[in-house]
Formats: sequence, C-alpha cells, structure tokens
Amino acid sequence: MNKKDTVVFDLDGTLLDTLEDLKNSVNYAMTQCGYPEHTLDEVRRYVGNGILLLMQRAIPGGKDDPNFDKAFTLFKEHYGKHCNDTTKPYAGIMELLHTLKENNIKIAIVSNKADFAVKELNAIYFKDLILVAIGEKESEGIRKKPAPDTVIEALKQLGSTAETPFISETPM
Repeated sequence: MNKKDTVVFDLDGTLLDTLEDLKNSVNYAMTQCGYPEHTLDEVRRYVGNGILLLMQRAIPGGKDDPNFDKAFTLFKEHYGKHCNDTTKPYAGIMELLHTLKENNIKIAIVSNKADFAVKELNAIYFKDLILVAIGEKESEGIRKKPAPDTVIEALKQLGSTAETPFISETPM
C-alpha cells in the first residue's frame, strides 16, 4: 500500500476562517477612498486568487480606477495590523493537525494570501504543527495557485516528492 506522508493545505477557508478580517480590511480601504462597503458574501465571492485580485474585484473599475494603488496600499496596511482580529481555526482542525503530526505526516500550508500574513497566521495558530507555510511569492518567480510552484516549493522544503502528497483545498 502506498502510504501518504505529506499533506499540503490551503489556509483561507480550509484551516482558518479569515473572511471577516478580510472583509473588514477591504471595507476600511473602500471607505477611505470614498467607495461603498461590501458585504461578507460579496467579499467571499472576491477571494481565492490573492489580495491583488481581491481588491481588483472590490474596487469599482478595478485596477483601472485612479485610486486603485491607494486603496490596495490601505488594504495591505490595515490587513497587516488586523489579520487576526476575528480569524480562528475551523472546528476540528486542531485535532486533525495533531493526529497528522502524531502519525508522522508532514504538513504544509500553501496559500495565495500575502506571504507575510501566511507566516504570521501560521506562527500564531500552528507553529508547533506546521513547519512550512508559503504565501504569494510571485516577485520571487514562484507563481501562485493554481500553478504548482508553491506546492512544489513546500514539498522541497519538507523533503517530500510530488508523488506522495494529498493536496487539500476547500473553497470558502
């Protein structure tokens, strides 16, 4: 039997419920730039491909809006300070991670969220359980999901191969 020895998880909407903090940071940027706020359901529909696309979807006119860069900067600054105000692991996640660790399964997080936020949230919630946490690193030539680059990087850091992982990604 081919026993799996590595599990790679997405972060937002899989391990952690981060949606409220994302919504609050989006709405902070929106109000600072004079735009209407978004509901939780609207922000849920905007997430999934990193914060740049999140803000492109949230701002009327997207990247072509003259205030886009300002709003994007405001979002990043706010989220950097408030990415853990209401965020919490989903029910049963901590037990699952402890069980995986007890069974010598290597665990990683791969997310399209900003790398600084992935590392900060991992350190807060999973520091003794998950040693590899990788966020968006396109500036370093590592493409974000759905490209395999971040998963391949996580496997390399764990000493695993592409033949052994089970990849879990659940939409919010």
